[in-house]
Amino acid sequence: MTSSPDAARAEDTTPSGSSTPRLRPPCERLSGCQKSGVCSRSYFWVVMVFFHLYIFNVIALLFYVHYSSGQEDPNRSRDAPSGGRADSPRPPSGGEFLRDVSLTRVDGIRVGHVQKVSLVPGKVHEMRTLSLKPLLFEIPGFLSDDECRVVMQLAQLKGLMESQLMVQDGQEELAKELNLSAEEIFNLLDINQDGQLQLREILTHSRVRDGIWLTPENLREIYAGLKADKNNDGLLSLKEFRLLSSDAFQHFLLQRGVKRSQLVRNSRHTWLYQGQGAHQVLQDIKERVTRLTRLPPTLVDLSEPLQVVHYEEGGHYHAHRDSGPVYPETACTHTLLAANTSTPFETSCRYITVLFYLNTVQGGGETAFPVADNRTYDEMSLIQNDVDLLDTRRNCDKSNLRVRPTKGTAVFWYNYLSDGKGWVGEQDEYSLHGGCVVTHGTKWVANKWINVDPDYQRQARYQQLVSQLPQDESDEAPAPNADTQHSSVHQEL
Repeated sequence: MTSSPDAARAEDTTPSGSSTPRLRPPCERLSGCQKSGVCSRSYFWVVMVFFHLYIFNVIALLFYVHYSSGQEDPNRSRDAPSGGRADSPRPPSGGEFLRDVSLTRVDGIRVGHVQKVSLVPGKVHEMRTLSLKPLLFEIPGFLSDDECRVVMQLAQLKGLMESQLMVQDGQEELAKELNLSAEEIFNLLDINQDGQLQLREILTHSRVRDGIWLTPENLREIYAGLKADKNNDGLLSLKEFRLLSSDAFQHFLLQRGVKRSQLVRNSRHTWLYQGQGAHQVLQDIKERVTRLTRLPPTLVDLSEPLQVVHYEEGGHYHAHRDSGPVYPETACTHTLLAANTSTPFETSCRYITVLFYLNTVQGGGETAFPVADNRTYDEMSLIQNDVDLLDTRRNCDKSNLRVRPTKGTAVFWYNYLSDGKGWVGEQDEYSLHGGCVVTHGTKWVANKWINVDPDYQRQARYQQLVSQLPQDESDEAPAPNADTQHSSVHQEL
């Protein structure tokens, strides 16, 4: 069977055997058009018109892009957290900041691993991994003896204040703001949902308030004094719980008198500014911290000043975390002004804690990490058979890890996990730590906290707002060299 010549002209056959339509010349596709010069000239003019329109649009687009780019400061980085103070702090349209900054995290490798760290010219420090949960490091000789002496003297010159005052009233007002009924509060406290409040469930709740430190013995005394536990079994039913007000525990102890040893922390402290114009030793310490953590200098500059703390004999700080979990309804204290909406809750968003020991303590005073490198974390297991792992006055020896205070040594750890995308993730529950009671002598330490908001946009807006302030109104000065944090200072031994 053969095909007609017309069919053969209508399609071409590919090597695979399939046929594809053959495109006719333009003049053949035009109805009634012959292969004449008129048809060829018409087609040529149509093509040229479209070609010129295309060129015109391209040129117009290039002019628009060039004009728009000229309106921006070419020296300004794309978003605030990349370091350095911007001259033109206007955010991109819509107020959203492009994220091109990642927070470098030092790799712990394994417990006991030692890395060489170049922090000051002509000297190499050794940094040892103490735990992986939390990610915790120790650097002996981070501060010289002279630097320790200067920091203590500057703190004394400025004057120290009590680290914790007596319990503040106003818990009733807070309860009203929360708009929670007694039944709702009871259910929130009843962690195991057995319909009764155990001693450890009440203790866990009371310590959230940063008030008086309650022991199981104290709680039994309060139950008896307030006649709350009718059957004296150490458990509270919902009916018994309704008899207690939010301030019942605190008011009871205040009436009986509160000793310093009964507070959550027993110490005195002050804050030392580290920006331009500060003592050179303080500026040197800040720069060293920036190199150690390998974070953008802007983040370090805009964090809290250096806190210096003095513990006398008997001083302590029960186990706690330096940062709180951040929920949608919670704002970070340092970026509160940059929050788009008001919130009744705020917390200290301290991404990293760097703790310096300014003297060698003669007895006690260790920094304890009760659950460091535990296989699992369970809040309810912190108090078992009246053994309270959070109590650093009585149970420090039961902590998984204790760091002995040695003059000049620094320890630092991450209070948050990574989000897997180069920014701040969830709170690290294993960062629980406290100061063991000083049994002999005194204890001097300093804390450098690096504040980072887990909400990147809020952190960027905050840095933008600060960049708009006059130089003398800013809390901290910009870092002299924004590139120093990228140098590789960690080398394995």
